[in-house]
Amino acid sequence: MLTKKTYKILPIWMMLLFSFATEAQQLEAYIQEAQESNPMVEAIRAKYDISKEQINAVNSLPNTEFSAGYFVSEPETRTGPQQAKFSVKQMLPWFGTISAKQHYASSLAEEDQIEVETALRKLRLSVSSAYFQLYEWQKKIEVVQENIDLLRVYEELALNGVEVGKAGAVDILKLQMQQNKLKDQLINLQNNLNAEKVAFNRLLNKENNASVAIIDTLLLPGEEAKFSAIKIHPELSKLDKTLESIDFAEAINQKEAAPQFGLGLDYINVGTRTDMAIPDNGKDIVMPMISFSVPIFNHKYSSVTAQNKLRKKQVSATKNQRLNELESRLSKALENRNSARNSVEIQLRNIELTKDAEAILMRSYESETLDFRDVLDIQEMRLEYQMKLAEAVSDYFKQAAMVEYLVD
Repeated sequence: MLTKKTYKILPIWMMLLFSFATEAQQLEAYIQEAQESNPMVEAIRAKYDISKEQINAVNSLPNTEFSAGYFVSEPETRTGPQQAKFSVKQMLPWFGTISAKQHYASSLAEEDQIEVETALRKLRLSVSSAYFQLYEWQKKIEVVQENIDLLRVYEELALNGVEVGKAGAVDILKLQMQQNKLKDQLINLQNNLNAEKVAFNRLLNKENNASVAIIDTLLLPGEEAKFSAIKIHPELSKLDKTLESIDFAEAINQKEAAPQFGLGLDYINVGTRTDMAIPDNGKDIVMPMISFSVPIFNHKYSSVTAQNKLRKKQVSATKNQRLNELESRLSKALENRNSARNSVEIQLRNIELTKDAEAILMRSYESETLDFRDVLDIQEMRLEYQMKLAEAVSDYFKQAAMVEYLVD
């Protein structure tokens, strides 16, 4: 049975989510297991690894061009006929283009790294919320079973009361009907618990029927940390990195708008003249070359610059909007956490009152007829308060997990 002692107040420095270190370690172990094996996180980690590899991919020059040709009709020169031509050419980007691309690729990789951090944080929230929901179903099952056992005690009292004229047969039937009602409710709760266990195990990428160790009692802290606003959050940091990557993208655009130049070499094989003897007869031709690629029509690059400015404006607006949404969620989570605490205190007081009422009824049973309608009314009220207590405790820790997601 849940009592005030069960939910006694402890200093906040003694706990994170639970009052006992072993209990906190149990949930933390599940979180770590999920973060290591969850398929979604694995996919995002793989995306990050690909982004890191892209940094190496951009650290390269354009393809080197090789060409070869054979003169079918050999043109005659003074030193002999040209027979074949071989060429090699290497285009080179403007100074700093490759480093600009590396900075851009590094910035994209950092975005994906933050995305991994965000995914891990969201997974922590999902695992924690699912775990607290498991606690709620388990606690409700315990409460219903406890009330079924209590009704059996009342049924024994009623059976004894029938013999001495303190109870009637109808009272016994009512108590049995109430037990059947709770048994049906117990089955539904067990089904909900089993379904939640499946969802919880899927977060950990485990078999559906894998066992889950659920904490027996959650203890509320004595006080909560105060938060006024969100300072740093991965979702906001990712948008900051997006703004930075746009700057790097614009740096690449400016470099690509500059001329490119290339170095090359032509080699022409020349045959020997047989009709006369001349100096340098049959001497091959070697011709170094340099080339330039100038973007005369540069409307493309000016358009990209304009697009980048608009993108920065869009991302900045998105960041402000996301910050407003996160702060609204924080405010709501803090209010819901306080409401859950208040509800816990109210339900505890109500449960104590039902116990006092039950004690009064039991004392009256010693001297007069016991009205089992009052007994059933008290039992139903206590059941309602106990169920609400389980919900309030679970909701408190769910909201605390949300606050941790937003500000930690």
